[in-house]
Amino acid sequence: MPAPEPSELIYGLDDRPRPLPALLAALQHVLAAFVGIITPPLIIGSALGLSAHLPYLISMALMVSGTGTFIQARRPFGIGAGMICLQGTSFAFLGAVLSAGFLVKQRGGSPEDILAMIFGVCFFGAFVQVVISRFIGQLSRVITPLVTGIVITLIGISLIKVGITDLGGGFNAPDFGAPSNLALGAFVLLVIILLNRSNTPWVRLSAIILGLAVGSLAAVLSGKWVPQPLPDLPLISVPIPFKYGFDFDWTAFLPVALIYAISSVETIGDLTANCMLARHPITGPRYLERLKGGVLGDGVSCMIAATFNAFPNTTFAQNNGVIQLTGVASRHVGLYIGAILFVLGLVPSIGAVLQQIPKPVLGGATLVMFGSVAAAGVRILAQVPLDRRAMLIIATSLGVGLGIGAQPQLLHLMPTLVQNLFDSAITSGGVTALIMCLLLPHSSPLVPATQTAPVKTRV
Repeated sequence: MPAPEPSELIYGLDDRPRPLPALLAALQHVLAAFVGIITPPLIIGSALGLSAHLPYLISMALMVSGTGTFIQARRPFGIGAGMICLQGTSFAFLGAVLSAGFLVKQRGGSPEDILAMIFGVCFFGAFVQVVISRFIGQLSRVITPLVTGIVITLIGISLIKVGITDLGGGFNAPDFGAPSNLALGAFVLLVIILLNRSNTPWVRLSAIILGLAVGSLAAVLSGKWVPQPLPDLPLISVPIPFKYGFDFDWTAFLPVALIYAISSVETIGDLTANCMLARHPITGPRYLERLKGGVLGDGVSCMIAATFNAFPNTTFAQNNGVIQLTGVASRHVGLYIGAILFVLGLVPSIGAVLQQIPKPVLGGATLVMFGSVAAAGVRILAQVPLDRRAMLIIATSLGVGLGIGAQPQLLHLMPTLVQNLFDSAITSGGVTALIMCLLLPHSSPLVPATQTAPVKTRV
């Protein structure tokens, strides 16, 4: 596999940037992931009537994301990939978590009962990832560059929908698609592209932060954003283990456990893209060790999340886009990211300020990063020998994944378990790729006619 040009990477995996460049790079990762971390708690809290607990749940989500990111970068006791693997609240679990919550709600349970059930099943479900991490080597037959390339491509394409929605004004925004929203998002996108093309490392390193800052200033000057006073929040959020209690139910557990298994495949795809961007091999024993540590880190992060009242975590894909744009792959930056996220969770008012950044500004910044994730998936697929078998697997997996993503009501008459497992492009396309890799034999090479054995003739 051809290595990227040296100029593409400013800081390699084991380089130690000085504090200021490291802090700048870390802030860009945090800004890219912040909305993604707090959005699932907002969705779950709104759907299950947990509004009174939302500030605390958001604080815990940020703190746990910081802790998990620190573990992935530091790799204590072999836990973690030793890379920038920003941990954030996973969207993949929304369906299964909401099903568990509604199950308790239908029984007349209180908000505290709902949260006790959710965190109980999520805690035990995390052991699925811990177990899978120990068998990564044995799973290498199916978790191939072909599968990971498909999964990464689907992740990027799915995230692009989130970015373009924000660029238009945000989900259910009354002025969605307004010319002012589109102009603001396009302006931020253009600024980031121009800054990223600079040959000056500092400018490239700060492209996303500068783009967000310039876009926010433009939003204020145009009247698109009027900063609001901060809500009345506690000065510090104190993490309390199992604050809402602990409960368990097999009906709620099984869908969550299966999502953990599928999330592991998604994590492997993200880690593969990360290795590639950091100019490290995506085959061989060292690569497998990173996969084992990374999936194990995800599982441990999810255990910590359930213990401290946060929803399941996963390795965020959008941060691979930040690595590609900034040229910073140093794992030491991951330590800064973890510390910043932890402080954001500890001091909820800081997060409240960042939460006010206009959606079109965020959309303009995230659109190019999410597109970079999809491009990384295509890049991995380009390294795979594209024979008839590979092309059939790619075509079917992308067709199923993107088809279900485009028409989410397709499975609404299927059992709830099926809907929870396959209602997203990532899970449906990823599972399709895994099954086809197992069932389809490798194609035998065709023998050219000129190489066929000569026909014996009778004398």
